[in-house]
Amino acid sequence: MKSFLIKMRAARPVYDFVYKVFMLICKLLLVADILITSWIVLARFVKVIPAPYWGEELILTLMAYMAVLSAALAIRRNAHIRMTSFDRYMPEKMVDILDLISDVVVLGLAIIMLVIGWSYAIGIGAKATYISMPWLSKFWNYFPIPLAGIAMIFFEVERIFIDIERICGIDDNGVEDVVRATNSADTYSGKEDE
Repeated sequence: MKSFLIKMRAARPVYDFVYKVFMLICKLLLVADILITSWIVLARFVKVIPAPYWGEELILTLMAYMAVLSAALAIRRNAHIRMTSFDRYMPEKMVDILDLISDVVVLGLAIIMLVIGWSYAIGIGAKATYISMPWLSKFWNYFPIPLAGIAMIFFEVERIFIDIERICGIDDNGVEDVVRATNSADTYSGKEDE
């Protein structure tokens, strides 16, 4: 088991790359949201600038993508809010086991998001169109949920391996440091390629 877990560490560069790709997508979505919103607000006050009739629906769709993808990114950094008030009173092994259980539950949620979200996207979503953009299927409005499910599954598998390594007593060799470095490099300093 230990040798398998140690071999799985070779996948970290793949996780780092996928994390950076999803972070870049979230940043681009935020920039697009800001530009479209600015355009709409400016058009309300400057009459010579035409307001895009499709702007508000597109902003809401882009925000949906950004919200669920950034939630998937928080899984990688282990940054979601959780109850830890009793952790200091429990044995460390017990905390590690509870972390594993919680990550398995979140993995189950991600699978549900993928399966049910996909059925809604190809079902209800494929049958409707945006009001302001009748040529665009509402599939794209429902698609963020299964997409986030895929991203959550991907990052949750890494979290589960980290939890199992802790339970088995394998030296983490900076696993958490790698995740923290990714977090600080991408979120706080704005440097993507470190």
